[in-house]
Amino acid sequence: MPPQSRVWLITGAASGFGLEITKLVLQNGDIAIATYRSSSEPPTLSSLKSGSDWDPENLLLLHCDVTSPADVKQVFATVEQTFGRIDVVFNNAGIAILGEIEGTPEDKAREMFDVNFWGMSRVSQEAVRVFRDVNRVRGGRLFNVSSGAGVAPSAGIGFYSASKHALEGFTESLMQEMDPAWNIKITILEPGAFKTRAHTDNTTVFPSHPSYINGPDLGSNQMRRWFEDRRGITGDPVLAARRIYELVEADDAEVPVRLQLGEGSWLRINAKLEGMLQEQKKFEKWSKSL
Repeated sequence: MPPQSRVWLITGAASGFGLEITKLVLQNGDIAIATYRSSSEPPTLSSLKSGSDWDPENLLLLHCDVTSPADVKQVFATVEQTFGRIDVVFNNAGIAILGEIEGTPEDKAREMFDVNFWGMSRVSQEAVRVFRDVNRVRGGRLFNVSSGAGVAPSAGIGFYSASKHALEGFTESLMQEMDPAWNIKITILEPGAFKTRAHTDNTTVFPSHPSYINGPDLGSNQMRRWFEDRRGITGDPVLAARRIYELVEADDAEVPVRLQLGEGSWLRINAKLEGMLQEQKKFEKWSKSL
């Protein structure tokens, strides 16, 4: 392992951003610990063992169900024992639900929160521990993958949006708890629509709630049509992975708290923030003199 190589731990590495980040890390001579939730190695990851563009010794595949505290602790312990450090954690494991809030079973929403929020929380806490207490040179980079919906929610993905809102609140609070001496840099990534499996394999779709069926212009039904017709999705996960890697390579002293990936996400969040500011000013008198 060259002294300049970084050790990356990537959750949800079997597809989408996680898979593309894993490939890019290997192509650049870094070490990739790629985790997956399924009971056996996904073919997308197994095929990387024979890649001709990188050293297969730089790839370690590990099972990790982020909803299991024991799994998360075991993965971090294995990486510590194998490499002695972790430089970057790409906290990416996530699932989605498409369906009206009234039409989504609570147990399924809770299962999603177990992955998107609690799983993310467990990985974040282990990352901070390793960056601070294990790495010989203190510090590290943590990327928590949210969504544009984590700031600007949409109809039809209410529980998913809520899980990403929770991720954002948790992560920003975690940032504020960090001692600058620990040299831990944390960024929330807010991707828009990209051509990944997130809209297919990793999304559970529930039938329309009866009260919404006859309203084609309702927001949730527009969202369903958007999921069905993917022609407007132009985001390239390969380019997004390169941008994230470039951000790590830049190694700037100051890093963004939030980074939107894709113009669609940037524009939607910008409009949301401007609208919030306008509303705040418009109703300012109702907040004062209390």
